[in-house]
Amino acid sequence: MSSVRAIVAGHGDFAAGLVSAVVQITGRDDVFAAISNRGRSAQDVERQLREQVEHHGVSVVFTDLPAGSCTMAARRLQREVPALVVVTGVNLAALLDFVFAEGDDREAAGVAAEKGRGALVLAARPSAPAAPPRAGEPAAGGPAGGAGGAGGASEGRGGSGGSGASGASGRAD
Repeated sequence: MSSVRAIVAGHGDFAAGLVSAVVQITGRDDVFAAISNRGRSAQDVERQLREQVEHHGVSVVFTDLPAGSCTMAARRLQREVPALVVVTGVNLAALLDFVFAEGDDREAAGVAAEKGRGALVLAARPSAPAAPPRAGEPAAGGPAGGAGGAGGASEGRGGSGGSGASGASGRAD
């Protein structure tokens, strides 16, 4: 069994890029193995993921998109390996947290997911003009907006009342 603790899988060079950034920042090149879906069928992705999980003996897989091919392959593998933890929507902050975590990797993955979620912040300049309304939204000060702007919609997009994590996309979870 190797010292690799988790697999990072994603589209194109996403996984390799994140792993490269982790190595550059931490000097640790022994924590993650990267998998790309480039040029692979869904079955090929699943086969490669299974081989890497078995080869390294890992219990954690980080993926890029919730409904992406790498996540779907990891979820299918989870049926065979119930102890496998899949963290989707991975970012650099999550992987850096995981690198330095001690103890059970499955628990560390959960903490890393929270750190990654917390790292998503809408960084707008306070003096920046408000963005124009999206199609179908009333303009600020319009009938639905009143004095509060676009009906308080800025809170749902990471404004002063939003969390910054789930609100940054403008979608409810």
